[in-house]
Amino acid sequence: MMVKKIGTIEEFNQVLEEKERFFFLKHSLTCPISGSAFEEYQKFADDSNEQEAYYLAVQESRDLSNYIAETFGIKHESPQALLFKEGKPVWNASHWNITSKELQNV
Repeated sequence: MMVKKIGTIEEFNQVLEEKERFFFLKHSLTCPISGSAFEEYQKFADDSNEQEAYYLAVQESRDLSNYIAETFGIKHESPQALLFKEGKPVWNASHWNITSKELQNV
């Protein structure tokens, strides 16, 4: 599976409308914990049967990161992984809880 970077609210909303189910990661480019989480997310993407996974770089897409937190009432954290189903978040985890195994279990 390919991990795709999303940078705008418009791109995110398009994915939200088009995909029934997808994973999304809020990733900090400067945080070592986020770097580890991104590696786990990529491993999950490579090993799973998911069709697509998405992420944003918080420093580059602050508006989108805030939009997700405000729209869905989920406190912003970085790193933060979310699973969306039918346009709504149904699961999220942050920091060291983002592992390939945990993502597979979801």
